This record gives sequence, C-alpha cells and structure tokens, in this order.
Amino acid sequence: MRFIPLFIGLSINLLAQPLKLERTTALPGVEGRIDHLSIDLKNQRLFVAALGNNTVEVLDLKAGKRLRSIAGLREPQGVLFLPQENRLVVANGKDGTIRIYDGTSLQLLHTIEYGDDADNVRFDADAKQIYVGYGSGALGVLDGNGNKAGDIKLDAHPESFQLEKSGSRIFVNLPGSQKVAVIDRHKKAVVATWKTADALANYPMALDEADKRLFVVCRRPATLIVFNIDSGAVVAKVPTVGDCDDVFYDPAAKRIYASGGEGAIVVHEQKDADHYPQINRIQTVKGARTSLFVPELGRLYLAVRREGSESAAIRVYEVVR
Repeated sequence: MRFIPLFIGLSINLLAQPLKLERTTALPGVEGRIDHLSIDLKNQRLFVAALGNNTVEVLDLKAGKRLRSIAGLREPQGVLFLPQENRLVVANGKDGTIRIYDGTSLQLLHTIEYGDDADNVRFDADAKQIYVGYGSGALGVLDGNGNKAGDIKLDAHPESFQLEKSGSRIFVNLPGSQKVAVIDRHKKAVVATWKTADALANYPMALDEADKRLFVVCRRPATLIVFNIDSGAVVAKVPTVGDCDDVFYDPAAKRIYASGGEGAIVVHEQKDADHYPQINRIQTVKGARTSLFVPELGRLYLAVRREGSESAAIRVYEVVR
C-alpha cells in the first residue's frame, strides 16, 4: 500500500520540472567567455557570439552539430539574425564595429564603425531599422542597408534593451547610472527614467507587453525587479540567480527564465501581473550566464564556456509545460 503514493509523488515531481536537458552540443576549440545568441528558425541554425574566441559559432540544431565558425571578429557581443532580410548582424566590443553578413553564404557585406564597445543589437521590423548599444552612452540606428540613420544619446553604456511592438518605446538598461531609460523612438529621445534604487548592475531585461510588465535583473544583490510600463512603478522585487546576463519571459507557460554565472537557471512563475515566486532552480555550470529562449521551438539554449578538460558547449533544454 505504501508503494502507490510514493510512485504518484515521484511522477508529480518529474512533471513539475519546467526545463529538461535534452542535448549538449560540444564546441571543441572554443575558448573564453561566450556572449549572446540568435536563431534562424527556418534553417534551424543557432548563432553563438564566442566573445573570448573572436568567432561566431554556427550550429545545426536538427543535427546537433557545429556547421562552421565565422572568424576574424573582435570580441563579438551582440548577434542577431534577420530572417526577412537574410542577414546576420554582429556587434564587436573591442573595435566597436557592426558587421553584416549574408545569411546564406555568411560572407561579410558591410562593416560599420561605432568606435567603441558595440554590444546588444535589436531590430525594428516595421521601420526596418537596426539598433545597437555602444560606447559610453548611445543607441546607434542603422537602416536596412547598414547606413547610419542617427544616434540616441544616453548617460551610460546601454546593456540589454527591448523594443515595444504595440508602441514607440524602447526600454534600456543603464547599469552605470542605476536606472532604466525609456526612449521614444520616433522622437529619438529619452522621455522617462526609472531608478533601480538599492539594486545595482541591471544587465538583462525582458518585456511582457500584454500585461504591461518589464522584467529587469540586477546582480547586486541578485534581484528580479518588475516595473509597470505605464507608470514606471516597481510592482515586485524577488531574489533570483546570481551573475545573471539573460532573462526571458515565456507567455505560454507564464514563466520567467533567468540564467546566471553562479551556475543555475532560475524559473519564476507569473502568478499574476504583480507576483513572481521562484519555482525552480536548475543547476548548470559556473560561468554559464548567457542563454536564448525560443518560444517557437519550446527550447532554452544555454552557453557553457570551457572549464578545464570540459569543452565549451550549448546545452539544449526542453520547456515542459
């Protein structure tokens, strides 16, 4: 009689796991820190900015293997694949360049100079404009052909930023000035700022437009801050993973996934628009702080750098709903 409840309890526990490790794809020869990732859904390719290796690694997700490396880069940080344009955009931190590649041949087409610390990259599909954070404080704007179309000045280097789809705002993390800047992209100007108060080092960011919530993770202390995007008010502050560099909102599962260099992925549940308890902590590898959640595939891809005899790798987690 005791066997039955034990079995049921075990089954419930397994079903409660929100992420399940599905596959690990090794990246032998890749050294140093790995930064951001991007996806080519149609061709099932994953692009990995191997910052410390000065390459972008290209993976075949169906086969679970590396296709090739794009070499000759200078600390690639931001990487973004544009499916309609069939272009790959890479931002380099060391020389401040944006390099645009043909999406099929991966041949270099354009190099745009920004001078210093080109970082995160985003795309406004309606306006056909590329945004890049760079230098000591600016978002650069490029048109679809890679021509400079303006700058938006900021008072500190921009880290993660998100573009509103139903409106004209851009939300930008500015850890150097301990705040979030709100930009009107039509005016190309900052229209509001929201302080992170006693939580510092606000690097990653995610947006839930439907519920009008912005998720910002600070590293000191490790805190998830939730802003109301209409008022700028803080509606929740919750402990989360340390040394976080990427955070994502999963609208289908009503969850937040935060990957941190302390060696874990923390999952928060969205009980409602103002409550986000931590429901799971998946142990990973120390230093594995960048990731990419792809809702269309129901997968989270985690970048793991080389440690000792263990090669760099991409871990693929299936989202269990």
